[in-house]
Parts: sequence; structure tokens; C-alpha cells
Amino acid sequence: MKQFSILVVDDEKIQRESLAGFLAKKRYQVYKAGNFDAALQIIKQNAIDLVLTDVKMSGKSGYDLLKAVKEINPSITVIIMTAYGNIEEAVAAMKDGAYDYLTKPLELDEVELLINRAFQFKQLTEENAELRQKLSDKHRFTNIISASPLMEEALNMAARSAKSRASVLIEGESGTGKELIARAIHFASPRKDKPLVVINCAAISESLLESELFGHEKGAFTGAIQARAGRVEEADGGTLFLDEVGDIPLSVQVKLLRFLQFGEFQRVGSNQSRKVDVRLISATNRDLLKMIQEGAFREDFYYRLNVINIKVPPLRKRKEDIPMLIDHFIKKYAAENGKEIKGISREAMDLLMKYDYPGNVRELENLIERAVVLSRSEIIEADDLPIQMRVVGKKEQAPPVEYYPGDFRQKVEAFEKDLILKALEEADFNQSQAARALGLSERNLRYKMAKYGIERAER
Repeated sequence: MKQFSILVVDDEKIQRESLAGFLAKKRYQVYKAGNFDAALQIIKQNAIDLVLTDVKMSGKSGYDLLKAVKEINPSITVIIMTAYGNIEEAVAAMKDGAYDYLTKPLELDEVELLINRAFQFKQLTEENAELRQKLSDKHRFTNIISASPLMEEALNMAARSAKSRASVLIEGESGTGKELIARAIHFASPRKDKPLVVINCAAISESLLESELFGHEKGAFTGAIQARAGRVEEADGGTLFLDEVGDIPLSVQVKLLRFLQFGEFQRVGSNQSRKVDVRLISATNRDLLKMIQEGAFREDFYYRLNVINIKVPPLRKRKEDIPMLIDHFIKKYAAENGKEIKGISREAMDLLMKYDYPGNVRELENLIERAVVLSRSEIIEADDLPIQMRVVGKKEQAPPVEYYPGDFRQKVEAFEKDLILKALEEADFNQSQAARALGLSERNLRYKMAKYGIERAER
């Protein structure tokens, strides 16, 4: 455990020695100084965590020392000691960066309590700063895996927009990484130390979305038992990311439009206008221009959102990224599952490269996680991929729907039987291997074999 260091500054020797002795017994590393110059010399030559300084001293005062300390190292905590009659001055010192103040004559228990609280706050502040830095590092543009010119074009546009206040609209299919780009924009912006508030507009009902965005007053609707701030207020000074913005109902679009125009809004059930400073990033997988033509999306709202437009290409149009993504996901999920996976076979890579990924990067990630979990060797093989991929990846493509006779239920059952048969044939009727390829339990596979009358003789 770290031993914290404290510098006691007081021009009264008895006070200085008494306080220093008390703190030394509490196992702090203690330094002592009788004036401004001596204190400053100690601070410059040693790693000091906290300065405990009297205000009134011969020569320069404790206030002067506070300002000098904050210029040298703002992370050093300063506590002011003052006579009872000078509390207003101590409060003023707190506005200049002092953590707190103590009144003389000192109560040693109070001193210990305040110092403990100051160090807890200091540790929490340092941990938060470290977490913010890690988060910022994690969401850097350079950490978004890509070798594709199309993707690089999107990332370049995002990077150039990061320093501005302009609204950004990110368009792309589901699973392409729109939120990843939004986070990178926020953490590359001057707002990175302020909140990034994410709201999925498709996941919230129309009746609740306005309240979720703008908050509500007590009694505004049934169940509103107390006033609550909305996501817009939570994002003050930072960034609001509206995912699936195409799902916002027209009634809420009007209120968001006003907010974007004037930076003002009203909570549900209130007539009081509130003002916040929020940068808006939105994303959609829908064709907003088509929605405008159909009257489902406001044109004026669209142009407010779409100051800067970033189009994220689907994975099928950036296949040069697939090997890099596969390598990244193998390392990630091998570490998470405690497995030694060194790579992927040529046949498995070939199947993954030929596949079109309707679910984009998210689907590829799920496929690799599944393969890592199921793999029985150090190399991911084709057998570790779902049977559907292996069927589609072969020259004999999966037959069209018209191939299967009957109504919908009969077509589904015929297709399911066909998949099971193919999996069993490829596994030489090893039920354990076939079940693994299909993503089924062996018990479920045996049930379906019995249901469809599948036996080895049917090979």
C-alpha cells in the first residue's frame, strides 16, 4: 500500500512539531517547513501528496503557497489551517483550489478524518482519470480495425469532424460499427472528459421516448412519482448519441428539431425552458431520404442531423478487413475463454472470406467467438463454423425455397431435415460432431433425427 507524504507548513515551531509528530505516528511520511520559501523548496525536491499549511505566516502567506503549489503540480492536495475568525478567507481559498480548511486550535481527530477523506478523494480522482484515459485510448480511431479504402474514407471524415461542434449523421447497415465510430468521435473531441450519453431510439416506446430524452416533472403522467432529468441534461457539456434515429416518431422529431436550433428544451409537464450545451451524433440503418418522401421523417430535422455525413460500408464491401478482424477476435475470445488458439485453417478462412455477412462485423465476431469456444485444437477448422456457412460456401449452393414442397411449415421442416442430413454426412454420422456444427445439443439432435426418421441407412 502506498505511503502518502504530507508537508506541514507553520511558522510556529510548537504547532508544526506537534502536528508533524501526530501524523508520523499515523504512518505518513512527514516533511516540515516554517515558511513559504522552505515549503516551496521541499515541494520541488520531493513527491508531496498533501500540503497542510497555516494561512498567517511571516513573509508570504498560505494563500501564496496554495497558488504556487497549484502552478507546480495541480494534483497536490492543499488543506488550509486558519483561525476561527478567518473562515471566509479559507472558503475563498477553496475556490482557488484548496481541498478544505481546518480551524485553529486544531482537533487532532478532525485533522485525521479530513486527511483520510482527502486521500480517498485523491485516489478516486486518479482512478477516474486513469479510467478515462483507458477509455479514450480504447476508442481511438487507430483502434478501429480496417485496411479498406472505403472504411478509411469514413474514418478520415469522422476524425476531421471530431474537433467541431457540428451534428454528425452516421449511416450504415446494422452491425457495421456505427456506435464504435460515434464513440471515437466523442473521445477525439474537446468534450472527451464530459459525458457520452447513448440512447437507442428503437428500444424505447413512442410514449416514453420524449420523457427519456427531455426528462419529466413530478405528476407529468401516470407513474411520474418524482421529477427526473432526461438524457439531454445528462449529456450537458458532452455528446448525445442517438442510435436508430430513423425510429424517432414525428412528434418527438419536432421537439428535437427545436432543441437543435436553439439548444433549449422543456421537460414533460413543465413550461420552463432549460438550456444545455450538447453535441449531437446520430446513426441509422434506414434510408432517411426515402422516409422523407413517404412522410415518415421530417426533412428539416434530417438536414439538422446531417451537417456531416459518414457512410460506413458493409463488411461484404470491405472484405480486405476480414483477416484482420478474424485475428483480432480470435485473440480476444481465446483470452476470455482461457484457450490457446494460434490461428485458422485455410479452408475455414476461405469460407469466411466467401461469406457475405448480412449481420456485418457483429455477425463475424459472433462466428469467431463460437468457433473459439467449440474448437478442440489450436487451429480453428471449417468444422468449427456453422453448417449453413459450409453449405453455402460449397459449389452446390443451398437450394432455393421453391425446391422444398408444401406450405410454410412443410418447407421449414424439409429444410431443417436437409441441414441435419448434410451435417451428419459431413461428420460421418458422428452425432456429437454434427450437433456441434449445427449449434444443437446432442439430445436435441437425436430428437430431431427421430422426428424426421433419419437413420444411417439414409446416407
